[in-house]
Amino acid sequence: MKKTIMIGIILCLTVFLSVPVTEAGGDITDKEGVFPNITLPEPAKAYEKEYLGIPEGPFALSRIKADVVIVEIFSMYCPYCQKEAPNVNEFFRLISQKAEIKEKIKIIGIGAGNTPFEVDVFGKQYDIRFPLFSDESFSIHKAVGEVRTPYFFVIRINPDGSSKVVYSRAGSIQDPNAFLDMIIQEAGLQKEE
Repeated sequence: MKKTIMIGIILCLTVFLSVPVTEAGGDITDKEGVFPNITLPEPAKAYEKEYLGIPEGPFALSRIKADVVIVEIFSMYCPYCQKEAPNVNEFFRLISQKAEIKEKIKIIGIGAGNTPFEVDVFGKQYDIRFPLFSDESFSIHKAVGEVRTPYFFVIRINPDGSSKVVYSRAGSIQDPNAFLDMIIQEAGLQKEE
């Protein structure tokens, strides 16, 4: 009897965890939403500060020198985030290799519930080259609607410092080239050939 109940619980969890989530509730996940005004700590690594083009000290997303900021909400313990890491790395590499967009699009990761140590371990284990930030207290995760992981926000930074969510979605980016093309289109960036 106990074995049957345990098998039933495992099957229910398997089904629940395997259902892809394409959108979470809350205003900021809407395409026309405004991303919360979060403040992140100064990155520890000089190349990350240079990549983001930010001044010394804590900073808001709107201070990142880019037209578009992609925020990946992840968790070190999320098996889907672990599986998605190679795609996200390839996506970052594609952006970095395209002179016409590499200064226009920046990507960061925010580790929901992860300590700085856990974020650092995740970054090293999966060879992440873009800045990762800890959200140990879940404060950012709560501000963005407690989305599932991995979750991607594409945020257009306007010249006046305001921002607009142009795309948000849970799950895999699957094809990094197609994802990049979609972001360029959704954000209204011009492709220079």
